[in-house]
Amino acid sequence: MSVGASELLVEGEPSVEAIELIPGEVTARSPWQLFWRRFRADRVAMASAIFIVLLILVAIFAPLIVSILGLPGPSVQNPNLTDAFGTPIGPTGAHPFGVDPLGEDVMSRVIYGARVSLEGGLIGTALSTCLGVSLGLIAGFYRGWADTGLSRLADVVLSFPILLFGLGIGAACAVNGCLGGAIQPGVQTIIAIIVIAGWTYIYRITRGQVLSLREKEFVEAARSLGASNRRIMFREILPNLVAPIIVYSSLLIPVNILFEAALSYLGVGVKPPTASWGQMIADATSNFQTVWWYMLFPGIALLLTVLAFNLVGDGLQDALNPKADR
Repeated sequence: MSVGASELLVEGEPSVEAIELIPGEVTARSPWQLFWRRFRADRVAMASAIFIVLLILVAIFAPLIVSILGLPGPSVQNPNLTDAFGTPIGPTGAHPFGVDPLGEDVMSRVIYGARVSLEGGLIGTALSTCLGVSLGLIAGFYRGWADTGLSRLADVVLSFPILLFGLGIGAACAVNGCLGGAIQPGVQTIIAIIVIAGWTYIYRITRGQVLSLREKEFVEAARSLGASNRRIMFREILPNLVAPIIVYSSLLIPVNILFEAALSYLGVGVKPPTASWGQMIADATSNFQTVWWYMLFPGIALLLTVLAFNLVGDGLQDALNPKADR
């Protein structure tokens, strides 16, 4: 189970990890130094983190990478790249991942597709986390009508099947967007769906932690010294929520990446010519037996990305757990 950063050091006698013995002096490690030491020792999590960093760089510099590799853009169509039967060519030196039925380079589209998946996963998770933490702080700290109202709202949101909810909102915003055009079709709509449907998970975790922490002695001490409610929430309670927030947010990222891919697969995500892994997989289902590479490579990219984020999330959970065996 996740714990706050202040709990990384076991109460009582200091752990062997927490103390570095040097002739003539004793050096104590901070909680975050302990966290980094534990996380760095997990080679699988570190390798996954490196993969994620590289993937983010690929998404940011997609035009430059495509240009360096000498690939056509993701929307450049070349009908001549087919055989006598109209089947697109498979992987070659000029097109390592082959081309799709429209003559578009698959590798170029996979590279650009990383942008959509990461925008939906990272930005959607960040915004839903901020909303969930803010509302969880309010509900857990003030309790009463605020807690009751927000908790019932969370129950209502959770009662909707998330995929059907996403399909409904995505279809409603598919043409002219939502809220008078403030939310545009495509990635913005996907992010909005993730925020509306995803804040409840972080909210419940935050609320439960705050209900426990607000009764602790350090909070009572802050009250006795005249600290305002705002100061207590953001200077005393919130720092103790950093560890569980990081862990649960990291585990939500791959879920949201898959959710974006599912919406694009079902036709309510991004639209052509924007490249999306889910959309590419959907387009490839009709002729998978003859154009297998069109589904294989975006599928592998999606699999590796989700797996990497899951492994990093597990590594963060272990590193922030003071009872983890290292």
